[in-house]
Amino acid sequence: MPEHNLIWLFIPSLFVIAFLYSSVGHGGASGYLALMAIFSFHPSIMKSSALILNIFVSFLSFYQYYTGGYFKWRLLIPFLITSIPASFIGSSITLDVLAYKKILGILLIFPILRIVGIIGKDVDTIKEVNFFWALIIGGIIGLVSGLIGIGGGIILSPIILLMHWGNMKETAAVSALFIFLNSIAGLIGLFIKDAVIYNPIYFWIIVVLAGGSLGAYLGRSKFESKTLKRILAFVLIIASFKLLTVN
Repeated sequence: MPEHNLIWLFIPSLFVIAFLYSSVGHGGASGYLALMAIFSFHPSIMKSSALILNIFVSFLSFYQYYTGGYFKWRLLIPFLITSIPASFIGSSITLDVLAYKKILGILLIFPILRIVGIIGKDVDTIKEVNFFWALIIGGIIGLVSGLIGIGGGIILSPIILLMHWGNMKETAAVSALFIFLNSIAGLIGLFIKDAVIYNPIYFWIIVVLAGGSLGAYLGRSKFESKTLKRILAFVLIIASFKLLTVN
């Protein structure tokens, strides 16, 4: 683990990120990547670690929303058809370290806007998914997800809500399985390229499972924690700024 004066904050921060992301149907990869960026982990460790943690937390989140009756296959399939192969392809592409950090810094803007409520508000009217556009969107999200090491839910969720293709709970359920499957595809692509598995990941998994289980369970209800969300948004802003200003 890299040396850092505040490294003791890393583990509890992992718990909080898993808790908050799972409460809205996300695996938390962008949050984990942001945290690892703040603590100066190398991108080779960041990518595989975030995907592994993503798989566990997103499945927990999906299970909670699925058992709650919010999952809709019709909403997921069009995105999934193109996103899984695109995620696999994206993970096999090696980005320059600086380019990786810049792209990640830009992508972190999505969860920041989502957390503070600027994008991703619930909708009253639901429309049918445009199959053609869903295929294109799924492919783009999958490719970017594989390149960076995220599941893509931070991009998919606001799109579904903005297009009125699903309500908040349905979007969370669909995003969770979307993230789970894309993370697996991305991780397989990384393993083919001899991905670096960081040994502490096994302890991290336990931490995010604890946070993710609680967050996913409470997320089905009307859970709201403005203070925790503001803290997470602040962490993401710091990480995004650090990544975008690095030379």
